[in-house]
Amino acid sequence: MVGIPNSCCASRQPMHLMWKLERCVVLNAKDICVIGRKMTGKIYYSHIRYIGHLKERKLKDHMAKDPTEVIRKVVMCMLPRNKLRDDRDRKLRIFAEGEHTFHDRPLEPFVMPPRKVREMCPRARCAMIRAQKKDQDMEAKKAEGEAAKNGKATVAA
Repeated sequence: MVGIPNSCCASRQPMHLMWKLERCVVLNAKDICVIGRKMTGKIYYSHIRYIGHLKERKLKDHMAKDPTEVIRKVVMCMLPRNKLRDDRDRKLRIFAEGEHTFHDRPLEPFVMPPRKVREMCPRARCAMIRAQKKDQDMEAKKAEGEAAKNGKATVAA
C-alpha cells in the first residue's frame, strides 16, 4: 500500500504533467494482509458531535462491509492535503475482486523499487566495531574462565 500514494501523486512525472495524472487501479482489495492483531484490534472512530454518539468499528467489520473503503481511507490519509487531493481521489480506482472495467487499456503492475542501503556514518561504524570487539573480549574471558575451572591452562603467544 505504500506505493499507491506515490503513483497517485505522479511523483515520477515532470512538473508540467502533474495535473495530468494517470489512473491508479488497485485490484483484489478484499485480500489485503494486515500484521498482528490489527484485524480485531484496529478501531476506527466516528462522531457526530452529540453526546453518546461515538461510534466504534473494527477493521474486520469495515472489511466485511466494504474493503475498498478501507484502502481509500488509508491512501487518502497518506496523500498531501491540498487542492489536487480531490482529483487524485477521483483517479484512484479500487476493486474488491480481480475484475475491473479497464479492459481496453493495458495495466502495468507496480513494482516496489529496491531500498537504497545507506552507508553508516564513521561514528556509528566505530561504535559498532567497538561493540563487536567488546563481545569478542567477553567471550574470550568466558572461555578462559571455564578452562581455568577445568584445570586446563591456555598459553597465549
